[in-house]
Amino acid sequence: MTAWLERLNDGRNVWYGTEKVEHLASHHAFKGTVATIEKLLTLSNEALYIEGRHASFHIPKNIEQLQKKQHAYEIWVDETFGMMSRLSEYSREIETGWYANRRQIATYIPHFEEKIIRRYNDSKEHELLSTAAAQDLQRKRSQSAVEVASGQLRIVKKTEEGVIVRGAKTIATAAPYVDEYIISSFHPRSAEQKSLANIFLIPANLAGLQIISRASFASDDKVNQPLSARFDEMDAVLLFEDVLIPWEYVLVHEDPEAAWKLQQDPVAGALSQHQTVVRLVRKLTAVAALANRLASEADITSFLHVQNELATLFSQIEVIKALLQTAQQTGQLINGVYLPNKQYLATARNLGTTYYPKAIEIIQKLSASGLLQAPATLELFDVHPEWHSYFEGASLNGYDRTLLNKVAWDLVGSQLGARHELYERFYSGDPVRTYANYYKQHTKKEAWQQFATSIL
Repeated sequence: MTAWLERLNDGRNVWYGTEKVEHLASHHAFKGTVATIEKLLTLSNEALYIEGRHASFHIPKNIEQLQKKQHAYEIWVDETFGMMSRLSEYSREIETGWYANRRQIATYIPHFEEKIIRRYNDSKEHELLSTAAAQDLQRKRSQSAVEVASGQLRIVKKTEEGVIVRGAKTIATAAPYVDEYIISSFHPRSAEQKSLANIFLIPANLAGLQIISRASFASDDKVNQPLSARFDEMDAVLLFEDVLIPWEYVLVHEDPEAAWKLQQDPVAGALSQHQTVVRLVRKLTAVAALANRLASEADITSFLHVQNELATLFSQIEVIKALLQTAQQTGQLINGVYLPNKQYLATARNLGTTYYPKAIEIIQKLSASGLLQAPATLELFDVHPEWHSYFEGASLNGYDRTLLNKVAWDLVGSQLGARHELYERFYSGDPVRTYANYYKQHTKKEAWQQFATSIL
């Protein structure tokens, strides 16, 4: 048993429906995912670690160290078929970036350096798992944020011990079973909203904090639902009803300018986005590999339109991989940290919001009714082995091809699959906003305007 598994019984308030979950590791909604994480944490692969700690805590000084972090991330992504995006590397990288850039950040946030040193060292020493929650709940979205006050996480009182907060944050993926949360605002706050302009780094068992889980997509059937049984990464809403957050966990309070600058810190941003693009490459690879095998077993790879669809999947991988490699190769040493080029990372992240749904659509088109002709259970072949031939593929027997189709259905047709398509569409936030910001922040747009008229 790992120390992490023992920490799950730390008094945190996890709710599943009306039930307060006392033992996550044995609860039907969490046990498959908890078992998967426990397995990942006990992998004996040296590539996961740099200087004795997980690579996500390492501060890269050159491109070689950045690439070592990439290879470490790929291990966990491949072990989970790309289905678990919040295995803590992303939020760990935010914390690591803040720590690496702490002296610069301390120029505009008093006491930040001493706080982040304590938090980072504690996380690194105990290899704490973490997640981030920055969004407000969806409520009356046509109104301005100033008008929609109820429900937004805000400071309602300050005391000698800390700040008392009220409200909610979402979407806290993996919140029920990680150790700590980064709480911030996804959008900048105005002076009128200063009570909302806060950044906290809090433990999961903070007194009074309520963790509200969505409905589970998990299955107990590892054979017939192989992805849902192991990789249902739980999403949650965090409710704070007059919760005291001690000052040691308060990084920014009631300071719109400082909160937004910390949220946009270039070191934390580049390191965390690097991890997300590494994950995207491997997840697209998993989908493409599955699509290719499905097409091969259906013996349709000789058809021109099928080759076109598979080429689209392969092209997706190569484009994102090229952007990742270019981001690394054109990186810069900033404040002693080797950072990948964020412009190429942003390009990859924006493309990913359309690439993944397209990849899922291609599997649906190539497999068609084949996904629906799989027997309800694989035990059928034990009872009727003579029926194997009806379900066999070009190279797989009936049992194995049925298992392949069940993996595909779990990816594209199950509740878990639907969640992932939605998740990837909005992984970087509202695609309209992210593309608009990409345009506004692109470094070449003015030069290209000049080029357009240079021929005149």
